[in-house]
Amino acid sequence: MSLPHPTQGAPSWPYCAHGADPATDPVGCCGIQVPGHTACLAHLTNTDRDSYLAGLTPGTAIDHRGTRFTEPLLAALLNALRDPDTGHPRLGRAVFESATFKDDACFESAVFEDSAFFDLTIFEGNADFVSVTIKGDDARFASATFQADAWFSAASFEGRADFGHTTFKGHAAFERATFGGGAEYCWATFESTTFEGRAEFGLATFEDHAAFFSATFENDAGFFSATFKDNAQFGQATFQGNAMFEQAIFSGRAWFDSATFKGEAWFEEAGFEQAAHLGPLLCEGTVVLSGAVFGSPVTLELAARHLECRRTRWESTATLRLSHATVDLSDAVLSSPVAVTAHPTPITTGAPGESLLNGRPSRVRIASLQRVDAAHLVLTDTDLTDCLFSGAFHLDQLRLEGRCTFAPTPTGLHRRRIWPYRWTRRRTLAEEHHWRAQTAGQPALAQDDTPSPRLWRTGPCHPDPDLTPDPEDVAAVYRQLRKAFEDGKNEPGAADFYYGEMEMRRHDRTGTPPGERGLLWGYWLLSGYGLRSSRAFAWLLASMSLTVLLLMGFGLPTADPDPATTGTLTHGRISLTTKAPDPSLIGDWHQRVTWKRAEKATRVAVNSVVFRSSGQNLTNAGTYVEMASRLLEPTLLALAVLAVRGRIKR
Repeated sequence: MSLPHPTQGAPSWPYCAHGADPATDPVGCCGIQVPGHTACLAHLTNTDRDSYLAGLTPGTAIDHRGTRFTEPLLAALLNALRDPDTGHPRLGRAVFESATFKDDACFESAVFEDSAFFDLTIFEGNADFVSVTIKGDDARFASATFQADAWFSAASFEGRADFGHTTFKGHAAFERATFGGGAEYCWATFESTTFEGRAEFGLATFEDHAAFFSATFENDAGFFSATFKDNAQFGQATFQGNAMFEQAIFSGRAWFDSATFKGEAWFEEAGFEQAAHLGPLLCEGTVVLSGAVFGSPVTLELAARHLECRRTRWESTATLRLSHATVDLSDAVLSSPVAVTAHPTPITTGAPGESLLNGRPSRVRIASLQRVDAAHLVLTDTDLTDCLFSGAFHLDQLRLEGRCTFAPTPTGLHRRRIWPYRWTRRRTLAEEHHWRAQTAGQPALAQDDTPSPRLWRTGPCHPDPDLTPDPEDVAAVYRQLRKAFEDGKNEPGAADFYYGEMEMRRHDRTGTPPGERGLLWGYWLLSGYGLRSSRAFAWLLASMSLTVLLLMGFGLPTADPDPATTGTLTHGRISLTTKAPDPSLIGDWHQRVTWKRAEKATRVAVNSVVFRSSGQNLTNAGTYVEMASRLLEPTLLALAVLAVRGRIKR
């Protein structure tokens, strides 16, 4: 809108010029002259004004461009146009361009039978357009200024509503307003409009295109239960307060390209029927999509601190390309494949860009998948360090692509009584962290505290044992995720989840029988459930060393016995019998511990590992040592080989 304001020069219409001064104000009053007079309505004599008003009838067209209205003057004008049947003012074509309303302007329940023009108008007091009906093709408030509150509640705009470049310095209320429906073109335009106060569009209905392109909301903006029956354009809009679109219905496309939300963005229980693309948008706070319904394929691009999708329903395919966000998908309903992925490039929305989120990790963090059917879910390049999986089902069909990270075990050396120990490095679930922190009696962390890498992470219900998942529940989650990795031909990735499953079964005192837990303890101690080759090799080396020592001390004879042959002569026949005496061990320890005996013992131990007999003469004790060695050491070798294979198999 480019209409000249009268203060910038003489207007194009015949104007009043009251109070003009060639030196200081050559124009004077810019109000349009009343027909048949040389003054505007504000500067007519009382007699002429009364005569003019008496000639007006309901539905008369009026033109008061540039006129300065006081509250009594406006009331007199509207009373002259009041319909006796309805008791409400009824106007024809009404032109108030560049007019100034010095006091409150009350048009409540007025009916404009034709278009209404308020371009460049200044409302210095409150503007009351409650329940106003504008039936013409145009309702124009372009570049108008509302210096106090503006009330358009329950107003009806049957044609185009143009609020482009308008400034609302106070509260702007459009609750239950209706835009369009009675004309061929019925757009609602708020392009580049500035709302300095609170903007309320609750229960408003936009029958056709609604344009809030580049609009600025300096306070909260409420679109609660608004209905957008055609496209809704919020591209490059700036919401400096909270934006509330709860239960709003977007029947057409919803454009929020390059929109910026410096507060919270609430779309709770909103309906997106044909939103093919939402974003890219930037939110410094939380984007709430809980309970929202997406009825068609959609791509959502946003950078935010948090994204809440609790109970969100995706009726068709969806792709969520996110940056910085921590996502909560609890109870979400996925009827078709839904992909959550980290945005490949930083999301920018103009001047501020992602500077609003400086200091935040750029990775996408998944906070919860509780009670979600994960059969249609794909997570790519996401951080699952604090993700809660308990209660989700079909986790074995969850697809994890790219670099998905899980919580590690605590770092550093720890002490249990006098014994130092170190936690095995592996990927773990948040639920295991919460259970171990609860059983270890760790103190709860404050909300803003950073978890120590040396400790287990505490859960949201810490330290309540009834609300913390127990080992049986955690083992089931590990089992399903292990299968998901195995089905994806990622055996090394599945190894940590198998380890976690075994750990939870080993500590489960309700679902795992004592005998089975004993076997698991042994399996863990010997080889880390067949996954820790270093542990199995260490036991193998220790076993072989012990075998060598036992053979040197008790198993190898002092010297190999020489066989003795004896014969008997009977009836001219000689019978020879050869016997080898039992190996004997004599001598003290310094005679038994020699390099030669060590070499023989090592040969026996190595042959035992590969399940072969060495052929070495042994004492009775040595024979039993060799038998035990041939039973235990090949088993340890097999466990070590199995662990190596588990880390390299594809």
